[in-house]
Amino acid sequence: MTFPRRRLRWAAAASSLLLLTGCSGGPSSGPEADAASTASMPTPPAGLEKYYSQTLDWTSCSTSFECAEVEVPLDYQHPDRDSIKLSVVKLDARGTSKGTLLVNPGGPGASGVDLVMNAGTQMFSADLRKGYDLLGFDPRGVSRSAPVTCQTDAERDEARTEDPDPTTDAGLAELKELSEQFADACAAKTGKELGFIDTVSSAKDLDILRAVNGDARLNYLGFSYGTKLGATYAQLYPKNIGHMVLDGAMDPSLDNEEVTLGQAAAFEKAITAYLEDCLRRQNCPFDGDVDQARDQLHQLFASIEQYPLTAQDGREVGITDFVSGFLVAFYENAYWPTLTDALNAAISGDPTQMLALADMSAGREEDGSYTGNADSAFIAINCLDYPVDTSLAGQRQDAKELEQASPTIGKYLAYGGFACQDWKFKPTGTPAPVSAPGAAPIVIIGTTGDPATPYAWSQALNKQLESSVLLTFHGEGHTAYGRSNECIGNAVDEYFLDSTVPEDGLQC
Repeated sequence: MTFPRRRLRWAAAASSLLLLTGCSGGPSSGPEADAASTASMPTPPAGLEKYYSQTLDWTSCSTSFECAEVEVPLDYQHPDRDSIKLSVVKLDARGTSKGTLLVNPGGPGASGVDLVMNAGTQMFSADLRKGYDLLGFDPRGVSRSAPVTCQTDAERDEARTEDPDPTTDAGLAELKELSEQFADACAAKTGKELGFIDTVSSAKDLDILRAVNGDARLNYLGFSYGTKLGATYAQLYPKNIGHMVLDGAMDPSLDNEEVTLGQAAAFEKAITAYLEDCLRRQNCPFDGDVDQARDQLHQLFASIEQYPLTAQDGREVGITDFVSGFLVAFYENAYWPTLTDALNAAISGDPTQMLALADMSAGREEDGSYTGNADSAFIAINCLDYPVDTSLAGQRQDAKELEQASPTIGKYLAYGGFACQDWKFKPTGTPAPVSAPGAAPIVIIGTTGDPATPYAWSQALNKQLESSVLLTFHGEGHTAYGRSNECIGNAVDEYFLDSTVPEDGLQC
């Protein structure tokens, strides 16, 4: 995903809202037999037998949930050396289980354990939970699984108030210094594990998770970055796929700069949609037409840059937190009224509601503690996955293109490449298309108004994968399953439960 220059983090809140709107099209007949239930268990890769054959020690960790740890090699090139443990949580099927369904909420850096424990019974349908054991996992480097550790909670608070302007010499020097300090801290506090949290290694972990849960084929539902993880798995183990849904797809062929540019344009489109909606309502803080409203929004951002506001708890709200709070509302358009209220309050001098949105994005609790490590893991994983142009000339060219793609937020996404300039481990990933020859049918879902994973990326991944079909949700917000409509929900459930592959091109 993106490397915003001030470490803004995009986070989608899980929502139980189900919009009951219509859809067009219908399912096509898929295989009647569940391939995963009739397939033989694949032979473990050489040297990994002990990991594939381990028995999990499940213990009750909360009402209805069981937790365990899964051992995986730190370095798949040398599996006989060090190992790490992945944290997993399971919600048993309410009926006869068809197997295990692994879920990943994205990020990179988001916790699958938290997703299942906090939103599993709301986000995933009763029918799906009746048929599958739901398994959430924290990928390597994330939350409870050999986590990337960089800053204390107090240091995270302080980092959110740092607003260097890289268009000035002084601001550029400050940004570089902060990035170097952050990289040094991550290396010192995390250790050698920091060099092995790339997506390819995580995809190999998925195959171990499949095997130790007794499944001959992987059943997987990934959102956002979770689609990149799933697509990587499909490329590595195409014959090991049972059912796979990739919701809010990333395009694995894009480099970091192309990803950031695509997001900038998609967020600008979403901002336009929000302003059009806002102007139709009596409490909108803007007036005139959409272009005039956008200009007023730009003026508000410029004011916050010059004169940070103070929230009711005494915390200073500068442009970093303000833009973070502003953008998180675009992951779920049900938050648009909340965003309008926050903007009205900020224009009146009170940024408390916008800070609350920024805190939600950052995972900050009311007591000042932070849950998880999404900010740090996000940067660490991406610095391994993408070769990033960290030259000043390259960063300035990117900044120019980003501001053209998004006059509203492009400047806040620029100069993010410096986050990897002093990283202690060289990138191991190379962007490339995936095809997964011989894989079972894979379902891709794209949302037309998705700001974080633009719809064009779902179309691109559908063209790359040999066995995929594309479902389209016409709406705003990030991803679709669990927050869109019955058309998407029923198509996904029938695919997992009955092996009915949706019609390619289904419109919902």
